[in-house]
Amino acid sequence: MIIGYVQTDPIFGEKEQNFLQIENLLKDKKADLIVLPELFATGYTFLSKEEAVNLAEGLDGITANFLKKIAKITNAVIVGGFVEKGNNNKIYNSAMLVSKTDLIGVYRKIHLYYKEKLWFSPGDKQIKVYEINNFKVGMMICFDWIFPETARTLALLGADIVAHSANLVLPYCQKAMITRCLENRVFAVTSNRIGQEARGEDNFTFTGGSQIISYNGDILSSAPEDNVYVDFAEIELEKAQDKKLNEFNDLLADRRPDYYSI
Repeated sequence: MIIGYVQTDPIFGEKEQNFLQIENLLKDKKADLIVLPELFATGYTFLSKEEAVNLAEGLDGITANFLKKIAKITNAVIVGGFVEKGNNNKIYNSAMLVSKTDLIGVYRKIHLYYKEKLWFSPGDKQIKVYEINNFKVGMMICFDWIFPETARTLALLGADIVAHSANLVLPYCQKAMITRCLENRVFAVTSNRIGQEARGEDNFTFTGGSQIISYNGDILSSAPEDNVYVDFAEIELEKAQDKKLNEFNDLLADRRPDYYSI
C-alpha cells in the first residue's frame, strides 16, 4: 500500500488559503493513506482561548468537508488536525480520519504542550485503532510522541500504522519516532509543518522534517526543514503484523506487564 504526508506552511486563521495550498500539492496524487499536520487549517499560535474557540468546528464543518474532498481526489483515507468544538465551551486539539464519504474517527490530543493547556481541554477519549481496507491505523498528535505509552497502546491495539499529525518546534521527535517504530514494529507517518508564527509573546519556528518510518526503523522518506513538501512510500503491511524480532523474541508477547506495576 502507499502511505504519505503533506508538509505545509499555513497562514494563521486563513482556512480557505490553507485548504487551497493542500489541494494544489495533492493534485494528481493517489495513495491509500495521507497524513496532514496538526491544526493544518488554522495555524497554531493562539493569543486567547476566545480566538481558538472562534476557529473551532464541529465534525460536520468546513474542515471535515475539505478532508472528504481531498480523500475523493486522492482515493486515500486522510488524517488531519483541527480545533474541535466540544460541549460546555470546551475545545480540543483533535485529528479526524475521513474517507471520501464518511468521518471514520476522531482523536483528541491527550498530552498538551506548552500554552495548549490554556486553550484546549486534554483529550478525554480512549485511544483507538481503526481498520480500513485491510489495514489498521491509529492516530496521535505532536507531543504525544514523547510519551512512549501512546505508540505502545496503539501497537497493543493492533495498529499497523501510526498517523502522527504534528506542529513540531522541539528538535527531538524525528529521531525519537525511529525508536517508537522499532520498539513496536509499526510504520509511522509524521506530518509536520514549516514556517514561523510570531504572535503575542510567542515566536515559533516549526521544524519540518516530515517523515515515514518503517517497522524496523528505516527512514523511508524525510522532508526538508524549510520547504513545503509531499512524499509517499510503498510499504509491505504484513511486516508490521509480525512482531518477531528473531525466532526467540516477540516484542509484544515478551512483555512482562506483571512487573511493570508501580
